Amino acid sequence: MAANRAQIESIVEELVKPYLEENGFELYGVEYVKEGGSRFLRVYADREGGGIDIEDCGRISEWLSARLDEVDPIPEAYFLEVSSPGAERPLKKPEDMAKAVGRHVFVKTYEPIDGLKEFEGRLVSFEDGTAVVEVGKKRHALPWAKIASARLAIVFE
Repeated sequence: MAANRAQIESIVEELVKPYLEENGFELYGVEYVKEGGSRFLRVYADREGGGIDIEDCGRISEWLSARLDEVDPIPEAYFLEVSSPGAERPLKKPEDMAKAVGRHVFVKTYEPIDGLKEFEGRLVSFEDGTAVVEVGKKRHALPWAKIASARLAIVFE
């Protein structure tokens, strides 16, 4: 029986996370997706505070590729990509939001809150499952369960 997307992502996460931590990196996420006619296994890694480079990604990719050949959790052909989550990285988990406090964010909600569904501003806090985003001079409390997507945002001044 072939593993499904979530199982593959979980297997890869369990495989790579200890290696990353031993080498001073943190796992930001794993995704296994089909785009066009091809499948991609993407691993996003970073250093605490940022600073992963192309050589780091190459070393991680070589190590992970060898482990994946041993474990063989993916029956079909795929492309392995290891990269930084990027400057406008998604904030997918509550832990990601907590780390982003004080940063500029862009948040979309499933339903209007204070008459809006999109909020771009400074993340003032993230406590008890609620993000407080300051847009202009107004603060908006956004419950995690109502957040459809969130990411860091670059501010050009």
